[in-house]
Amino acid sequence: MKGVILAGGLGSRLSPLTKITNKHLLPIYGKPMIFYPIETLIRAGITDIMIVTGGSHAGDFLRLLGNGREFGLKHINYTYQEGEGGIADALSLAEYFAEGDAICVVLGDNIIERNIVKAVKDFKTQGGGAKILLKEVPDPERFGVAEIAGETLVNIVEKPAEPRSNLAVIGIYMYDGRVFDIVKTLKPSERGEFEITDVNNAYVQEGTMTWEMLQGWWTDAGTFESLLRANILVSQTGANNVDQEEL
Repeated sequence: MKGVILAGGLGSRLSPLTKITNKHLLPIYGKPMIFYPIETLIRAGITDIMIVTGGSHAGDFLRLLGNGREFGLKHINYTYQEGEGGIADALSLAEYFAEGDAICVVLGDNIIERNIVKAVKDFKTQGGGAKILLKEVPDPERFGVAEIAGETLVNIVEKPAEPRSNLAVIGIYMYDGRVFDIVKTLKPSERGEFEITDVNNAYVQEGTMTWEMLQGWWTDAGTFESLLRANILVSQTGANNVDQEEL
């Protein structure tokens, strides 16, 4: 299984901070933001990693991370997203890297308290399809929201005005090798982007999407409020801890 970290975009909601650097290089307590998704993947046993970046500061990733020696990696792969075509568009750039293998995709501004060890193990035994992680949130209208009937995921709605649940789809997704074929069938949304929610719903509709609830806290860091929250949470409790019962 390979890992893909999506760290492109202009980060306009964090301007003026992002006038001089990529959003994913901003500090979260004692580390650059990009360190956290890298550590999430490594602690789940995923060490073949590609970072999708973009904008005018993409070269800063190479200067910061190099080939990943600081993380015990032999190599980190990089690719560049032109413009802002959305998450699914960024994901499409990893097709040649994946080479048909299953992938775990992590949005570069997503930070979790614990880990995804169990979810990755469960997906590997699933035999194809996709898996997402859900978390109860007080403001589901900011996210893709999952509709659950019993134990079955029936639909995901992107940023609904009237959410039918408080279950946010967090920015960690697992897909089989067919995901790139699905991305190629997408049409731009009203925002002019290729939406990852459309990818997820394609798996939902064919009945091959599974889900798990994320344990511990989770936050994104794409707004001033969530960037502050991420710093406070990490400073108080740490992040990406490995629980013995999940190994």
